[in-house]
Amino acid sequence: MSSKGRVLVAMSGGVDSSVAAVMLKEQGYDVIGITMKTWDYSRVGGKSDKETGCCTLESMNDARQIAVKHGFKHFIVDIRDEFGDWVIDRFVDDYMNGRTPNPCVLCNTHIKWAALLRRADNLGCDYIATGHYANVREENGRYVISKGLDPKKDQSYALWGVEQKHLARTIFPLGSYEKTEIRDMAEEFGLTKVADKPDSYEICFVPDDNYRRFLKDRVDGLEERVKGGKFVDQEGNIVGEHEGYPFYTIGQRRGLDLALGKRVYVTDINPETNVITIGEKEDLVATTCKAKNINLSKYGEVPGGEMEITGKIRYNDDGVIGQLKQLGDDEIEVTFPTGREAITPGQAVVCYEGDDVVGGGWIHKVNVDTNILQEA
Repeated sequence: MSSKGRVLVAMSGGVDSSVAAVMLKEQGYDVIGITMKTWDYSRVGGKSDKETGCCTLESMNDARQIAVKHGFKHFIVDIRDEFGDWVIDRFVDDYMNGRTPNPCVLCNTHIKWAALLRRADNLGCDYIATGHYANVREENGRYVISKGLDPKKDQSYALWGVEQKHLARTIFPLGSYEKTEIRDMAEEFGLTKVADKPDSYEICFVPDDNYRRFLKDRVDGLEERVKGGKFVDQEGNIVGEHEGYPFYTIGQRRGLDLALGKRVYVTDINPETNVITIGEKEDLVATTCKAKNINLSKYGEVPGGEMEITGKIRYNDDGVIGQLKQLGDDEIEVTFPTGREAITPGQAVVCYEGDDVVGGGWIHKVNVDTNILQEA
């Protein structure tokens, strides 16, 4: 075995994870590649003319061929049942409860890392590695996630939920590189087939990017159950009819089919009454959110119970200054004095101190405090 140790690398068949595996091999690690089959088209539907993504036969073959070429073992494991229970079912439940899901965080927290480490133990691996653009380090006895070098590709937001015991054995080989460098490195390593593979932005198990179709396929009789719901304005006046609350998200503007002479957005969803409230852009602004199922990875708790942070409320959010307050063992409150548009239940709020992830949680309550807004 290599003196650097044995590492199990999650390989999707894409350029990032492929370079990560070969890079670690070049650095002297004893590499084992693993491709996890998390779903298939027969279960989720929406099959397009050309199957793309991490769970296709083509992607698995690409990963295996790279392993063979560079002289390390490669395995494929079937975790469709685990993935379905944790990620797909939660995805459907969130929409059915009027929330907007974030399946990538769930996958990282409950599936990818846990499944990888179980297999790593079985294969005698010291570490696991992925192609995420992020960094991890040990500091004061804790493992701290920080942003990747490339701000356009940074994936630290999606990793806030990974447990300490899992981070302790995690390597992010790409954290100190930009995407363009990784594509160049792929060419240098002879990974010509994957070097120019496009990045995938849709949710992996909804390959046609059609959430309505996916929900209709998964929930029997959904259309009939939810059609005929009412759109109401901020005063509660009925202004139209919609196709069913699960098919809309907070902040949505397009596809409302409302002719009100002005732009309007979804500001609230009530799954119990099938009523969707719409308003203007300023009606989306909130100042405070509460989050549960928290993971305060950097310190284990909020130092002094309260601290200034930069808070992100969605993956592609630049983040703004806010105040983080710990309310208990499993709840935090984040206040944004300047307000944020479309803070959405079901999404995660992730708090940063500089480039470091302090922690995060699942948003369950959103409020607006006009006094705070007036003072900002």
